[in-house]
Amino acid sequence: MRHPHDDDIFDRGLQFDMSTLLERRRILGLLAGAGVATLVGCGSDSTGTTPTASAASSGSAAGSCAEIPEETAGPYPGDGSNGPNILSQSGIVRSDIRSSIGSASGTAEGVPLTIELTIQDTSANCSALSGAAVYLWHCDREGNYSMYSEAIAGENYLRGVQETDSSGKVSFTSIFPACYAGRWPHVHFEVYPSLAKATTADNKIATSQLALPKDTCDAVYATDGYSQSVRDLSEVSLDGDNIFSDGHTNQLGTVTGSVPSGFTVTLAVPV
Repeated sequence: MRHPHDDDIFDRGLQFDMSTLLERRRILGLLAGAGVATLVGCGSDSTGTTPTASAASSGSAAGSCAEIPEETAGPYPGDGSNGPNILSQSGIVRSDIRSSIGSASGTAEGVPLTIELTIQDTSANCSALSGAAVYLWHCDREGNYSMYSEAIAGENYLRGVQETDSSGKVSFTSIFPACYAGRWPHVHFEVYPSLAKATTADNKIATSQLALPKDTCDAVYATDGYSQSVRDLSEVSLDGDNIFSDGHTNQLGTVTGSVPSGFTVTLAVPV
């Protein structure tokens, strides 16, 4: 199943942009005062072994406290902003997102991937933002998005919500996503001020994407089920991607693990 590039941005005008910016700043002001946490990890080489730590894991780890770049949610968000809304469905708050919920029963297959994000409050020197919520989603190993792509339109797996703990952390158990035509391998996420607010895209305070390192992608895409990703990855680059080309230092995840045992990708997310 091939589908459009994940780069749809809908221009809703200056008045909308300004009102969104003002509302976001107001919410962030209310959230100031949480405790401190940063997130570090290690890169992975193309053989799937664990090398030394990468220096590009997060902006806050290097001493800066710049907001995570704001990115498009793409054409397949599932948050009610472009079609269906999974956020209001019972069972969406979960850490293991490999299986569908509700009346759907499918399970996504692929190399295991744990996704760990640390949400930080830029209005409080990147201290931990506890009690916030993260909605995370990505494509399957064939490059399809549940709820949208024809092949899996009846499924809703690889989507979930988690509340940040006292250290600002959330963790999702998933599978490594494919590389599909025109996009660098990535994971989408939205940050909400609380779990209670994580029911509609109208309440989100940040939208961004996590980029996956090439050496890890090469290792994963050499395994069964990811054959199409090998060709698609060869035709794109991180620097040329239409989302990450303007700078990806603070969005490039840090990976540990191996193909046999599964990988873990970590990223600090200042909002």
